[in-house]
Amino acid sequence: MNQPVERNIMPLVDRSLSLTHRFWHVAALSLLVGACSSPTPTASPSASGSPTAQASGKELTVGMVIVGPKDDGGWNQAQYEGMQAVVKNVPGVKFDYVDKVNPADRPNVKGTQVADELIGKGAKFVIFNSDDFKDDALETAKKHPDVTVVHASGDYAWKEGKNFKNQPNLSNIMGRMEYGKMMAGCAAVLGTQNGKIGYLGPLINDETRRYVSAAYLGAKYCWENYLKKKPADLKFKVTWIGFWFNIPGVTLDPTKVVNDYFNGGYDVVMSGIDTPEAATETKKAAAAGKKVKFVHYDLKTGCDLAPEVCLGVPYYNWSLPYTDAVKKAIDGKFTSEFVWLGPDWKDINDPATSMIGFLPGKALGANKQYMDTFIKGMGDKSIDLYKGPIKYQDGKTEFLKAGATATDQQIWYMPQLLAGMEGSSK
Repeated sequence: MNQPVERNIMPLVDRSLSLTHRFWHVAALSLLVGACSSPTPTASPSASGSPTAQASGKELTVGMVIVGPKDDGGWNQAQYEGMQAVVKNVPGVKFDYVDKVNPADRPNVKGTQVADELIGKGAKFVIFNSDDFKDDALETAKKHPDVTVVHASGDYAWKEGKNFKNQPNLSNIMGRMEYGKMMAGCAAVLGTQNGKIGYLGPLINDETRRYVSAAYLGAKYCWENYLKKKPADLKFKVTWIGFWFNIPGVTLDPTKVVNDYFNGGYDVVMSGIDTPEAATETKKAAAAGKKVKFVHYDLKTGCDLAPEVCLGVPYYNWSLPYTDAVKKAIDGKFTSEFVWLGPDWKDINDPATSMIGFLPGKALGANKQYMDTFIKGMGDKSIDLYKGPIKYQDGKTEFLKAGATATDQQIWYMPQLLAGMEGSSK
């Protein structure tokens, strides 16, 4: 197979998906301009650019369709900041965007409509930044064959995947956050006093199943190997809220979910959603005297929200693959690719080389030594958490047979959570 060079509900889940489908499929183009605040370009070269530069293809406007707020403290902010870095580092790049493209903030507005507006304003490169936009990305690529379309997630460009679409101007870009989640799970275990870890999950799909399962594998390994605890004494539970962030009346309230965990005796909460409720509620609970901690997600600066109780944050470095894709487009060398980048194990926090990083938090204390050992072991392959035997949650079906190592397809398309985990798989 090609070596990759994904994203982002239970009766509640079904309600949220139904709402999402209604949102994306209700045609309301006449409402677009009124519904969307004008996209705000970043600081960049002059708006018009020189005709010579434009004719030579050395100037490019990139538009981004952003599912949540660009300053959400998580996924969307990381994506936005990644493109800001591209503008800073690649001459001739301008950036335009529309954020909050979701059923709560912009009812009856499709991702394709937003893309059409960005393209109409001059974008020749469009990024859709959420798994929810997978069909919008494909439709836009078909409608605008002269526009480069990137979906930050998804698998339509993966020839060896289950859902391949032969669309020459469409690429998928994602990070191998599975490794970041393993680090996060290890950090969670190193911070717990009672072995009760709660995971704040978004909606349920292939991506989120593999992410929370990776977090569990990391937690289980560090629980048994560094803390020398019995496997049966680790309690790892995921609660799915129903979307990537709170939609009042549709999803579970993540604020309540976090506090329900703490009130139920869990002392560490891991975030798997776009927004910072795990951080804000942990900070409040700690101020009230509870000995609780959290693990953030998505954004490099996530621990800054509550540094004294933060165990760490796995994060994406979007500037790395976006810079590469934009340069290829400028040079006329862009081709359809499935890009799935992992950490640079020589230095996972090097912004020039590593798509996935992890920053330990203050709350790890002396246990940071174990995190360092764990990361080193994954890097030199002495620790391989995707090696069998591993069973799925039903306890009967095998994820991996004894001695087998997971393929990319087995990791990407996980149909269940893993044995030992509590929470719904569908």
